Amino acid sequence: MKRGGLLNSELNAAIAAMGHGDTLIVCDAGFPIPSDAWRIDLALVRDVPDLGTVLNLIAQEFICERVVCAEEVAEYNPSLLTRLHAIFPDSEFGTMPHVQLLSEAARSAKAIVRTGAFEPWGNIILRSGVDVRAYFEREDVKVPDEYKARAGRS
Repeated sequence: MKRGGLLNSELNAAIAAMGHGDTLIVCDAGFPIPSDAWRIDLALVRDVPDLGTVLNLIAQEFICERVVCAEEVAEYNPSLLTRLHAIFPDSEFGTMPHVQLLSEAARSAKAIVRTGAFEPWGNIILRSGVDVRAYFEREDVKVPDEYKARAGRS
């Protein structure tokens, strides 16, 4: 048995299967998950588990390079955006139209994690990164400019 942290075996498997650039969507209870998607359904009842709990647990296990949410979040649910920045402080952030997130982003996600959240625009795309420090730790490897800050090298 694991000592703690994320205990859900299927979610652990999904995170372990992620490669650089793959996407994981963590969504609210009403998200239209495509029938052929890798669906990890954690929803029990309204707001159990809530979006913040699931995202915090994922953040402990997952290298998130970029967080994408619906354009509408900034205007209609700004506290969600504040929480996302707190959970993923080292990630890049972007937006897309909510309809695009529900359709094409959902079809291209490696896995979709359904929470019990009743959270307006609570559908978040997490793009997998890599451990940049580990990839560029050898002194004989030249670090591209876009990775220098994250690699801790100048």
